Amino acid sequence: MANKQQPNQTASGTNIQNVKKQNQKAAKGQQSQQGQFGTEFASETNAQEVRKQNQKAQQNKQNK
Repeated sequence: MANKQQPNQTASGTNIQNVKKQNQKAAKGQQSQQGQFGTEFASETNAQEVRKQNQKAQQNKQNK
């Protein structure tokens, strides 16, 4: 018994174009959220202080 598949659908009946649209929407949503969180945390971070803490942690590692 041959299974006739529509050209726009997978074997299980999923609409390929619909999935592509949903994936695009999801990707756009993630990009805008990443920017929001990236700038939020960046503005609260003192880079010089982080470098000092990293250097101190590295020295403590080497001394053990």
